[in-house]
Amino acid sequence: MKYIIILGDGMADEPIKELGNKTLLQAAKTPYMDKLASMGITGRMKTVADGYHPGSEVANMSILGYDMDEVYEGRGVLEAASLGVDLAPNDLALRCNLVCIEGDILKNHSSGHISTKESDILIKELNDKLGSDRVHFYTGVSYRHLLVIKNGDKRIECVPPHDKPLHPFRPLLVKAKVPEAEDTADLLNDLILKSQTFLAKNLINQKRKAAGLDMATSIWPWSPGYRPKMKTLNELYGLSKSAVITAVDLIRGIGRYAGMDILNVKGATGLYNTDYEAKAATAIAALRTHDLVYLHIEASDEAGHEGNIALKMKTIENLDKRAVKPVYEATKNWSEPVAIAVLPDHPTPCALRTHTNTPIPFLIYKPGTAADKVNSFDEFSVEEGLHGQKPLENDEFMKLLISK
Repeated sequence: MKYIIILGDGMADEPIKELGNKTLLQAAKTPYMDKLASMGITGRMKTVADGYHPGSEVANMSILGYDMDEVYEGRGVLEAASLGVDLAPNDLALRCNLVCIEGDILKNHSSGHISTKESDILIKELNDKLGSDRVHFYTGVSYRHLLVIKNGDKRIECVPPHDKPLHPFRPLLVKAKVPEAEDTADLLNDLILKSQTFLAKNLINQKRKAAGLDMATSIWPWSPGYRPKMKTLNELYGLSKSAVITAVDLIRGIGRYAGMDILNVKGATGLYNTDYEAKAATAIAALRTHDLVYLHIEASDEAGHEGNIALKMKTIENLDKRAVKPVYEATKNWSEPVAIAVLPDHPTPCALRTHTNTPIPFLIYKPGTAADKVNSFDEFSVEEGLHGQKPLENDEFMKLLISK
């Protein structure tokens, strides 16, 4: 049997008054997710282990069955793996956002979803101005970049910028958890403030301002860590060949450490305008040659961070119509059956505009396997499923998916 996980990042939500107190999954038209739920088994999963921040890196590694206490080192190391940056043992890697700060307020975490072309110029110029033998900036995708500090101390408190939109930024600056980390915290805060002086005068930002777009007015480093020790999916589950499809660097980074092939798709943006059809077609082709395909689609998460109910609804319906449907229709009559799992990694409620650690709904359809009694896919319907009362944890989801 082949396996595909279709991951709608941040797709889960909470009841919304404007939708008659329904969640977006309840209100959206998702005939194929509902169909698979009716033919498969459903339930809930705890993707954020106790004591961990509900970030996408934690949730996606948890879905793949990794023990956070053993492997978690933050997002920065995943960005590094995705970009092919080989970290030395004493290199501290941090995710480095380009953010929009207006006055004293952190307006948004993405600089209005600045393009990679624009941000590449900014990151390279920042590296020229602020980089050194100890400090190096690397370009990622859109607003998501990498900062590496040699001999950095990870015992620092860094606030994820998407958690605090419209808050004053100064109280959110980096803080040392132990006296030995004060040098690292001071260095990072100095880089943040110096970046603001440089970026305010940059021509790209002046052009964005003239066009009425949010500017990239500051760097924001967060999620520090060192190179992790992760087993491959082959070592964990005997999946000799697996692949990941995503527009997000941190998911590519997870894939590299997990021993997965990274399949790039032209038109994959990480936003609502991503090319769903191209990603689905790539996934279908990969299933011919791989045991497991991890199809990650970011669009719903970004819509949730924007608090945009209508846009998030559209991304969920697009996932169903333009990804789940073509994958199911293409594989349903294959001689080698294909098991399909659909789930989010974590909720990103539009009302909160950030991630939560609420257990997420999942469905697993395996041809020839008995179904439970659930006929629709959403946060509440799956409570009546086979695994609805006690959420799965640790590697239980993966073992359930690939069990014979």
